[in-house]
Amino acid sequence: MLRSLTDFIAEIAGGGREASAFAENDYRLAAAALLVHVVTIDGVIGADEMDKLRRLLAARFTLSEDDAEKLLEAAIARDAEAVDLYGFTSVLNRAMDEEGRRRVVEMMFEVAYADGGLTEFEDNLVWRAAELLNVTSRDRVDIRKRVRDAFEG
Repeated sequence: MLRSLTDFIAEIAGGGREASAFAENDYRLAAAALLVHVVTIDGVIGADEMDKLRRLLAARFTLSEDDAEKLLEAAIARDAEAVDLYGFTSVLNRAMDEEGRRRVVEMMFEVAYADGGLTEFEDNLVWRAAELLNVTSRDRVDIRKRVRDAFEG
């Protein structure tokens, strides 16, 4: 997080650390930005959520720890400049099949539950994103139940 803040300040000042390896239309960046939004929506950015987010990015996108951190930094920057969810979900709709989009919803719930439970803000955000990703309400509810049961079990 500190590195992303320093990158942001360097960018404003006209410098920059390095060119991002993740293009704006990269589905991994879009998914990561949605996950960052989940982590930050309740105003409390917990270490457990950030750790879960890093592990998810590395595992789901087969990234090294360093590349997962770079993706996370790029996602934080993209989320900070986003005005809505459509910019992210439209990229995911073009790049992913139905199963892939359901996996993104699952990842959102996994990150949301990482800090001990699902807040109404997180639940509402995942609901809105799932709608934009064309994930049915039934699938979203099933995914939430499966993630909750795994978290509680």
